[in-house]
Amino acid sequence: MVGDFIPGAELSRRFYLEAVLPVLERELPGLVHSAALIGGGSEVLGFDTERSTDHNWGPRVQLFLEEWDFREHGASISELLAERLPRVFSGFPTNLEPVGADGARHMRMGSGPLQHGVVVAELGGWLTRHLGFDPLGEVTDFDWLATPAQTLAEVTRGAVFHDGLRLLNRVRERLAWYPDDLWRYLLACQWQRISQEEAFTGRCGEVGDEVGSAVVAGRLVRDLMRLCLLVRRRYPPYGKWLGSAFAQLPVAAELTPVFTAALAATGWRDREHHLAAACEAVAGMHNELGLTEDVDPRTRPYHERPFQVLHAERFAHALRESISDDAVRGLPLVGSVDQFLDSSDVLCHHELRRAAAKAVHEPQRS
Repeated sequence: MVGDFIPGAELSRRFYLEAVLPVLERELPGLVHSAALIGGGSEVLGFDTERSTDHNWGPRVQLFLEEWDFREHGASISELLAERLPRVFSGFPTNLEPVGADGARHMRMGSGPLQHGVVVAELGGWLTRHLGFDPLGEVTDFDWLATPAQTLAEVTRGAVFHDGLRLLNRVRERLAWYPDDLWRYLLACQWQRISQEEAFTGRCGEVGDEVGSAVVAGRLVRDLMRLCLLVRRRYPPYGKWLGSAFAQLPVAAELTPVFTAALAATGWRDREHHLAAACEAVAGMHNELGLTEDVDPRTRPYHERPFQVLHAERFAHALRESISDDAVRGLPLVGSVDQFLDSSDVLCHHELRRAAAKAVHEPQRS
């Protein structure tokens, strides 16, 4: 890195306005296009740091064209930019060379043809490849459920620098959050996940398995963090940025010390105590939403066993009953694809994740 660190979204905004746009206006005046920084990359979610600059980071932009213009001019525009763009912008090389077998691209000065970070694409095709469905057409319940929250965040976060197509901002608004019944359903499914393991912290500890108890506690903390984000209508990102996204919520000031204590506890009773406090706090957040009648937010014994739990299924059932659409209410309480599986190799491949979601949800509709 040659210059001082600049957040990637700001760097890309300047790159478009000061380097890419002047070339387009001079060589292709009147070209209708949209320009943005969306898709993969920590800078899209606003979590990039100087560490991020070591790969897949730099001055970059997506340049979206109408279908006809892309067919006629897409390749030539990319070649034109390779000829006219500077090799250094704001102190950062604009040459992004593939390095290594993993396909990562690194900033290099280079002496050959410029491999710039401007992706020239037709908007509908790019969105369909990224999401697994075309958001310019009908978006079905299945499309929502088969798309990880991380992927939805990658399209709705980031920045749009220009929307000459008058479509990109419309898509982002359309995908900004789940339809109401699906939101209630996903909240119910997240409570259901918590209900399935909330007694295991104590059960593992009771038999002397403190490591197992700690692992369960970590899973519950993760699920509660994701639940808090869903409650506050924020797409939960994948694991690397989950804590960073949670930290931006107002409730983080209250819950972060509780979660930290639960994760640091060396005995299951302390661990259970802190988790119970966290569950009661999140239960209070549920009641504040007003989506259902108030559900008692206090923890209680787990049947006849000496473990203190919320019985989170009570919240799942209340939310499910609040759903007005019979088809959504009848879905199994497993949720979206990233609620019932966490393999990156599946979630990052839209054909595989849609196949997994179909296997879970489509039988319910037959």
